[in-house]
Amino acid sequence: MTGVDLPSRYEDLRPAFRAQLRPNRSLIDEVKKAHQRMRTSGGVRFLPVFGLSGAGKTSAARELATHLPGVYVHVLPEDVVEGAVSLSSALPESDADLLIVIVDQFEEGVARREDIPTRFVEALSRLDRSRPTTPTLFLWLTTSREFQAELVAATSRNARLLARGDFELTALPRPDWADVIEETFDFHNEGQELADFQLLRPTLDEVARQAPTLGAAIEETGSLFGHEPLHDLSEYQVIMLWPVTDGQRLANVRNFTNPRAGYRLDWNAFYRALNVKDQQQLPLDAYNKTRLYFDVRLVPIQAADLQNVCQNLTDPDAAPAPSYLESFTRTHLFGLVSDVWDPEAYRPMKDHGEASTRAKAAREWYPTVNTKPTTLGHRLAACFTALMLPATAEKEVTTPHSRVVADVLVDRAAHSEGVGDRRQVILELKAYAPANTTPSVIAGQIRNTLKKHAQLAGYLART
Repeated sequence: MTGVDLPSRYEDLRPAFRAQLRPNRSLIDEVKKAHQRMRTSGGVRFLPVFGLSGAGKTSAARELATHLPGVYVHVLPEDVVEGAVSLSSALPESDADLLIVIVDQFEEGVARREDIPTRFVEALSRLDRSRPTTPTLFLWLTTSREFQAELVAATSRNARLLARGDFELTALPRPDWADVIEETFDFHNEGQELADFQLLRPTLDEVARQAPTLGAAIEETGSLFGHEPLHDLSEYQVIMLWPVTDGQRLANVRNFTNPRAGYRLDWNAFYRALNVKDQQQLPLDAYNKTRLYFDVRLVPIQAADLQNVCQNLTDPDAAPAPSYLESFTRTHLFGLVSDVWDPEAYRPMKDHGEASTRAKAAREWYPTVNTKPTTLGHRLAACFTALMLPATAEKEVTTPHSRVVADVLVDRAAHSEGVGDRRQVILELKAYAPANTTPSVIAGQIRNTLKKHAQLAGYLART
């Protein structure tokens, strides 16, 4: 697996994402207290910050200016900490209300670490005596309680420098960690879902419960990518087709999908639509694998577009006139089934509104045929066949594990424009009355489709 990015370190985060990091309230409160004391008595202050590796010290400190207007953050170079360059000359000129200077775990791997606290605090004392015009707070981030204690001890001869000697960064609340992991992944992978890599929310919640820090939880999540490989590529794709009669029904269906990506089923939208009991008890891992294995789509179609090719159903196996077939080729459904979908050319499906004569006629027509899904399936099969996509209605698909009956099975292999690996389309027609095109019904039908195809692939045993 390549191209997946889930950074756990601040330095590896994309700059545009850093400003979106959640504020660390414990550090912000401590900074505000130190600033208040400096406004009263002037000088500089020193706050040694202890936190476990991965607790978010660097992220919290470097983004303080994001959450505190009037603050300027500066990271102190190593040569200044070592004493090769004077501290006063290394500080930036700033008209900020508060200058925060960060030393980020400099002591790790440095020879003669024991000399660092005394030398650095002496430099702070000289700076304090020079009465800088801008209140300045120095933060030393460390993963060692012992070293934090050494920094505190070094201030014994100038106790006013020390803002606080026992400060430990409180990590973000553990219940928020799974959300943070999802947000980080989403931003760094152009909107892909963790579910696309077989990582579902219950897994993230469990990782968050077990990991000692947020950083460790992110790293553990990254180690799970591709941990369990999918089956070999299937030649089948599953497309659920849902006729709609108005803008509200169209939105209800579309909200479960990523339309520009060819109405790919949105796992997070489906998961949110489940009740708590189903979220806890359904075999969601198997359902998600099925979604990926069969590249499941949920495609709305305007009832008016369906009416064009289904006006006379006396002989449902007869194809309609060429002019109606030509209009059918302009539907999103045909673009997907014929495998010529172009995300760059995507145009949202429009609701023609109450005033449209065509839409009004379709709303009156659709309730007369939605109770005949088999008949509609035969006509759709005839349409695809006439358009050089051989199709069969009520076609059984079997595996050693189970069987399903496709409302329409379309053979892409004969199409002149060529196809990818998925040479067969299992089309499921969800011909529900407009009143039943609700989020709960749609979620229930998605669940049913995923269940029976999970059994077909062997992810679930038949019961």
